[in-house]
Amino acid sequence: MIVIKKRLIFWLFKAYIKKWGKAIFLSFLLGLIIFFLLKSSFPYIIAAFTGVSKETIGVVGAYTLDSLPQSILDDISHGLTKVNPDGTISPDLATSWDIKNGGKLYVFHLRNGVHFNDGTLLTSKEISFSFSNVSVSRPNEDTIAYSLKDPYAPFLVTVSRPIFKSDLVGIGDYRIKKAQLNGSFLESLTLTSGSASPALKIYQFYPTQDALKVAFVLGEINQALNLSATTFENTSLEKFPHTQIQKSTDYTQLVTLFYNTKDKELSNKSLRDALSYAIPNTFPEGERAYSPIPPTSWAYNQASMRLEDKTHAKLLLSASVGKDLSSMAPFIITTSAKYESVALAIKDSWDQIGIKSKVQITDTIPPVFQMYLGSYSIPEDPDQYTLWHSYQENNITNYSSIRIDTLLEDGRKTLDMNQRLKTYQDFQKYLIDDQPATFLYFPYNFTVTKM
Repeated sequence: MIVIKKRLIFWLFKAYIKKWGKAIFLSFLLGLIIFFLLKSSFPYIIAAFTGVSKETIGVVGAYTLDSLPQSILDDISHGLTKVNPDGTISPDLATSWDIKNGGKLYVFHLRNGVHFNDGTLLTSKEISFSFSNVSVSRPNEDTIAYSLKDPYAPFLVTVSRPIFKSDLVGIGDYRIKKAQLNGSFLESLTLTSGSASPALKIYQFYPTQDALKVAFVLGEINQALNLSATTFENTSLEKFPHTQIQKSTDYTQLVTLFYNTKDKELSNKSLRDALSYAIPNTFPEGERAYSPIPPTSWAYNQASMRLEDKTHAKLLLSASVGKDLSSMAPFIITTSAKYESVALAIKDSWDQIGIKSKVQITDTIPPVFQMYLGSYSIPEDPDQYTLWHSYQENNITNYSSIRIDTLLEDGRKTLDMNQRLKTYQDFQKYLIDDQPATFLYFPYNFTVTKM
């Protein structure tokens, strides 16, 4: 009897599925589509009913509350000064300043009537920058002065750092409402504005760009920042409905091929010149760079541009190493997996002038290398003393030049803008002439937004 009942239930279930299975499947599929549509539209629904606009923004990186990206810091506070896109300085929380004692004393006059987001009035006593070898005085509530051991022209850039009280209470358009942590690292950060048109910005942090793209496709975020490519699962994100892609160039990062100038072969300047002239004029990953200073900077020297010229490269090779290149061991280009395709493109270009090379993948900058392909952060001021001065640890090419050292020392001490311009124009000219590195490109960034 039990067996018969089981068979009866099975037959009834089978008949039910046969009759209604297609409708059940379509209903489930429709429900799934509606779920994801509602999920991606949730911020707009909230905004319609509450009057509060909401953005959910995805960012790649491991950040703490003490190491927030600059874009977020700019939302929640301001500095004494502001750095313009061309690197020049404008007033911000300081309306003006005086530079005295040959560039060793900076006196800033604060804006009146400025309040932190908790209502506290901004006065000199709330400003607590900490700089080494710098003493601070506060003549009155509206004035703060910094006394430096030596003249330092980029100091006006240094004080553009956002000013905060404790718990990151700032003076920006937004304040921190909630921070969700995993240990000391941020999983999400919610900012709220106190303006007449209230708004929320929710930043979600992801370990990789692939994870960020998945979050965007699933509707967890409506904007993905700073993607290096827009491909996803063998297609492009721009093919997704209601998606807008904005392309920009990141002039804060410079992808560079560094030469070890103490290497037996690469100590030969003519050889480095030949290798540089053979490198392509374009890279699909970014805007071609010809100088360590970006073209947006007030100090950029356009005359330093060096274009691809394989004929000239071959002449330089012949003069420096002779006609028999087959006896030369292949050069080793060490790089990370991120830049492997760039290294292979360079390898192909060098093959065309008879130079052999190999690409070696690594996770870190090796202490000793022949060539290293990687990126470094470009300072907002044209001062690159720590990167190219002979006695600096960050000078990974082991480059040494008395002339460049002198220019770098003068550039950070000189206050006159016209003189600084001439100094950094010469710095670029002579550095590129010596060729301790070949500057490749400023990477493209893509911001993907669900409209």
